Amino acid sequence: MKTYLATIVALSGVFGAAATANAASGNTATAAGTATATIVAPIVLIHTPGAALNFGKFTVGTGGTVVVTATGTGTTTSDVGFVPGGSTTTADQFSLTGDISRAFGITTTNGTISNGTKSMAFTTAPSSASGTTSATGTYNFTVGGTLTAVGTETAGAYTGTYNATVVYQ
Repeated sequence: MKTYLATIVALSGVFGAAATANAASGNTATAAGTATATIVAPIVLIHTPGAALNFGKFTVGTGGTVVVTATGTGTTTSDVGFVPGGSTTTADQFSLTGDISRAFGITTTNGTISNGTKSMAFTTAPSSASGTTSATGTYNFTVGGTLTAVGTETAGAYTGTYNATVVYQ
């Protein structure tokens, strides 16, 4: 029985040593990774000085719309009519600078033009909903729109604003 007990003690010492052995060299490795970043030129939108979405000079009658395309061509509907010889319509103009050959989106808001307590609502439409800056990082676009007259507006000059926004895509 002494021999049997000594064999068990001897074997448990062998197995115990194997269980607590340290890792051999070659079981761990480390390598360096890389990190990168690219900063692009900020997008800058500029309203062309002196430009405006101009719906021209017109009479309202019982109401209708004045439509100005993104190329500046104006037309009327219903009982709205341009005044002969004085109804110049123009599209608004914007330019932007940014990162070279970078895609972006264009959005414009609707607005209201007012003269005292009277006002008229208009919608806007940019010449394009998206674009890509040139090889020099520039781009130009225009904005047309549709003005609605209800027929109760008083004579006079009406003014207002809207917003144009460009965002990198």
